[in-house]
Amino acid sequence: MSVERIREALDGLAALAARMAAEHADTIAAIAQRYETTLQSGGTLFFAGNGGSAADAQHLATEYVVRYQTNRPPMRAVALTTDSSLLTACANDLGFDEVFARQVEALAEPGDLLVLHSTSGESPNVIRAAQAAKARGVGVVALLGKTGGHLRELADLSLIVPADDTARIQELHLAIEHVICDLVEERLRAG
Repeated sequence: MSVERIREALDGLAALAARMAAEHADTIAAIAQRYETTLQSGGTLFFAGNGGSAADAQHLATEYVVRYQTNRPPMRAVALTTDSSLLTACANDLGFDEVFARQVEALAEPGDLLVLHSTSGESPNVIRAAQAAKARGVGVVALLGKTGGHLRELADLSLIVPADDTARIQELHLAIEHVICDLVEERLRAG
């Protein structure tokens, strides 16, 4: 095991995090404000993504419903990645591209917010989810990587981690979402 490789990997992640802080703090604050506004008005945060981003969706919904840093009343949040019967039935009967869109059509209402995580911004199922949300008057926030892909154009607010490495993008998405959750928890506690 190379100590130098470990240092290089962690230094690279730290440099990317520092770049995000320097260049995108205003966008992160705007996303936090959008979450707060949604929750204060009785809306629901819907999270979705594929693979590691699906795991992040579940993780984040849990932070809002259960707790993050403090014990407080639950906040409305749902991960669209968790119902295996629904996901497999939809994938089988309608196609995998519809697994998130179908849930948005069934559950989301104006005033809610769909939060999509995608390292490429090109996955057909997250693009369809954004389209379904827009058709229902539901806001869309996208945390993306690489160039942001087509999803960047569909989102009301997007944050792009300027990297090509999927692991680094997902690590930053989760770190940023934790910062946002902390801000939302603090603001709602103070409000």
